[in-house]
Amino acid sequence: MSADNKKIENVNKLLVKHFGIPPRNKELPDSVDMIIATILSQNTNDNNSYKAYQNLKKKYNSWYDLLKVRRTTIEKEIKVAGLGLQKSRAIKDFITNLYKEKKKISLDHIIDLENSAAISELTKFKGIGVKTASCVLLFAEGRNVCPVDTHVHRTVNRIGIVKASTPDKTFMKLNENFPPKIAHQFHTNLIRLGREICKPKNPSCGVCPLLKLCEFDEKNLSKKEKGNERSFMLLDSV
Repeated sequence: MSADNKKIENVNKLLVKHFGIPPRNKELPDSVDMIIATILSQNTNDNNSYKAYQNLKKKYNSWYDLLKVRRTTIEKEIKVAGLGLQKSRAIKDFITNLYKEKKKISLDHIIDLENSAAISELTKFKGIGVKTASCVLLFAEGRNVCPVDTHVHRTVNRIGIVKASTPDKTFMKLNENFPPKIAHQFHTNLIRLGREICKPKNPSCGVCPLLKLCEFDEKNLSKKEKGNERSFMLLDSV
């Protein structure tokens, strides 16, 4: 069963009323930049991911330089983002294999592909999952695709927009026929909701803007304060 589009639109309106329309890049960033930034964003906060990304951009004139350096050298530069071994390996493998295949470090070849084909093309690279691929489509290509991280997965399932057991399954259901033009604001505001209010444990349901339409059975109405505001979004700063 696909997502409830009417509910998506209603949730989006309430989130925009609460958080506003999130800012985004005036110019779309490069897709390779976005892949690397998204890899760095995994399992850490956006501030540390941003520092790691800036470290790489300052150290190397272009991503072609990564073809010549050891993986361990990349790991040192991105240490602040955590999981240095896995992330440096994913970055090194991606850059190396993309160059081997295309003889250049560019993702221009996915521009004309449909969403599902573009995701298939990107996820064939080791270390690139559906979430990373869909972030490229939304943030670097401006497509109306809603990536699903742990926050989006948790919130849309609690709200009752979809019922799915994993983020990738949630992504498939959510994006089957997503309402036009709102993917960026919906995705970004849901992440804020998940970080500040709809937390994994002890959510602040008493202050949630979606309280009346949320189908979560274990609402925590005793907690009336939200967490610290966390509005900085790495992928809108690449």
